[in-house]
Amino acid sequence: MRTTSVRRCAGALSAAAAALLLSAGPAAADTAPPTPSPSESLAPVTTAGSSFLTATAVQPGQPVQLAGSTGDYLYWSFTSEAGQTDKIAITVTLPPTASRHGASSWAVDVFDGLRRRQACTAGAQTPTAAAGDASVALGCTLRRVRAWAEPWSGDPLPGTYYVRLAVTELPEQDLGLPMQVAMRIIAHDSDDIQPEGGKLTSPLTQPVAAGAVLTSAPPVAAEEEKGTRWSWDWLPDLSSRWAWTAIGGAIAAVTGVGGYSLTRHPRRRRRGPEPDGFDRL
Repeated sequence: MRTTSVRRCAGALSAAAAALLLSAGPAAADTAPPTPSPSESLAPVTTAGSSFLTATAVQPGQPVQLAGSTGDYLYWSFTSEAGQTDKIAITVTLPPTASRHGASSWAVDVFDGLRRRQACTAGAQTPTAAAGDASVALGCTLRRVRAWAEPWSGDPLPGTYYVRLAVTELPEQDLGLPMQVAMRIIAHDSDDIQPEGGKLTSPLTQPVAAGAVLTSAPPVAAEEEKGTRWSWDWLPDLSSRWAWTAIGGAIAAVTGVGGYSLTRHPRRRRRGPEPDGFDRL
């Protein structure tokens, strides 16, 4: 009896294990391979702008790797929405130690769409690299982007943000030396979008109206032929200023004549000689 019970239990366990394997087989077959994250699929950015108008657009998570010259101002732009906290990490590979002549100070600044400088809550914003350092790391963690704010507060709002990398102190002999820059922007999302009760009508992004590039000189209008008839173009245009000037001049002239007539002495008639022989006026 015991042998029969053991066999029955073993058979039941075998059947249950087979059922589990059959049910797990299709599920394992249907599992798709892991897909790369959006940041890994983005191509690295290898350029940078020289001003706000020429800033190179970068997406959060997109790597930035470029070669530049020491002393250049480098600009990038990215878009941030309400509830995001953006962190900027920059690594500058300095020129060889043998080519440098001293320490250098660097700075990373972040501006919003209205070109207002935003404060950093964390990160080395203005580090100094010694003469023997091979690289210098910079960082800036912005405040959480808010859905709306008072105009005077200067809080970060949804829109375009600009990143500027520059060297603030550097020996003059080191200007123009080659360097390598690597940057990455990380955006952390949050459901807590404070304060409530308001909404920004449009993102803070200044419109940029780029001018047209002229490939040739614009045509010059032909000069009009000078006629022989009399022209009044040389006279100035009459305006209220000319009218008040003329009226003021006329009033001044009348006032001068009237004042002279009131203040002058009347002439006396010349009489004959006095008995004593003297003429008295």
